[in-house]
Amino acid sequence: MAAIPAPARALSGAAFGTLLLIALMMGANHVAARIAFNNGVDVATAVVFRSTITTFVVVALLASQGVRVRFSARHRKMLPAIGLLVGVQSLCLYSAVARLPVALALLAFNTYPIWTAFWSAVVYRKHAEKATLVAMPVILVGLALALDVFGAASGLGASGQWAQIGAGVAFALAAAATFGLALVLTQHEAGDVDGRVRTASTMAIAALVALTTVTLQGGFHLPTAPAGWGGLAALTFLYGTAFTIMFTVLPRLGVVGNSAIMNVEPVFALVLAWLILGQSIAPIQVAGALLVVGTVMALGLRKK
Repeated sequence: MAAIPAPARALSGAAFGTLLLIALMMGANHVAARIAFNNGVDVATAVVFRSTITTFVVVALLASQGVRVRFSARHRKMLPAIGLLVGVQSLCLYSAVARLPVALALLAFNTYPIWTAFWSAVVYRKHAEKATLVAMPVILVGLALALDVFGAASGLGASGQWAQIGAGVAFALAAAATFGLALVLTQHEAGDVDGRVRTASTMAIAALVALTTVTLQGGFHLPTAPAGWGGLAALTFLYGTAFTIMFTVLPRLGVVGNSAIMNVEPVFALVLAWLILGQSIAPIQVAGALLVVGTVMALGLRKK
């Protein structure tokens, strides 16, 4: 989900509740995706459905609100690049969700602030803030605990644990890296584009990326059981609705873009995955998850 730093002023109760609702819906979206993946749907098919429907919803909003679409030469150059990155990020994140417990996939993805700082330094020579540098090792320690990198909680040992989680973690980190670059490019090259227009463009290109992947793999992989259709419908509805709320309700509540509060998404996913999928992790992994989420939220909510 593309993010722009939230304003420093305090949030109203309604805004805070709406942000939590969006985080809940995004966490539920990934749980629904796992249900779809367990019942015949592949990653590219899920991204095509999700991104295409969301594009139509946002375009309908633009039309109903009479938003004028104007792009500069720079926008016409950079928006496709941002959309391509988000398309790759979507495929990678769902690939991680298909291979890891949902909450752990989202936690590994939540390292994207580190990648944002990295890409800012590489692309724009912007040095990371002190708070970010302090947060980086804390996030990595929390992630190491959550993923049980030494296999202590699982009893598998380091090699056995990485044989199970290695591919999923690689996909989640690739998603974080591409998302971090997309955020940096958005901030520097497309921050002045209307958020609804930018989202419509990004989702449309992400859908094309996924559709190309579907074509290369020989066609859509549709659900093989009713639960799969339910999961596919739910992930599409939850994702599209969360975006609709973000761009219709939040601006009226005085919230611009995403807030760090929505980084509580992995916690919601952890609870939902336990209740619905029966996925559970060891207490030390829960502690690591809370450390990651708390650090990322503190980083996002700090006064600048």
